[in-house]
Amino acid sequence: MARSVKFADDAFVDDARAAAEIQSRSLAGQITHWARIGRAIERSGGMDHVTLSRVLAGELETTALNAEERAVWADRFLAKMSEPGIGEEAFFAELRASGRAVGLDPSGRIVYAEARPEE
Repeated sequence: MARSVKFADDAFVDDARAAAEIQSRSLAGQITHWARIGRAIERSGGMDHVTLSRVLAGELETTALNAEERAVWADRFLAKMSEPGIGEEAFFAELRASGRAVGLDPSGRIVYAEARPEE
């Protein structure tokens, strides 16, 4: 269930908005992401936030993480892979509109989309 939360710290919200844009998240998604990392760090007592952040940014291999850190990384990785990337929605909308999109029917045969006006 979605709930509204007010933040008195404008700088925090501005930082979250900037990070959200870089990470292709909504503002709420970015704050939720930061909250999950913070919660995991507080619960673990043995988590290195800097290392975890570097792995999430692709700067280090996941082998640099301990088991608790890997669990946080896996959760974030799964969430990120479930989100459309930058420009992905627009790309597929254009592809569908152009009629160049293809897919598989229930029997596994390739089917081509018919060109249609933009949605």
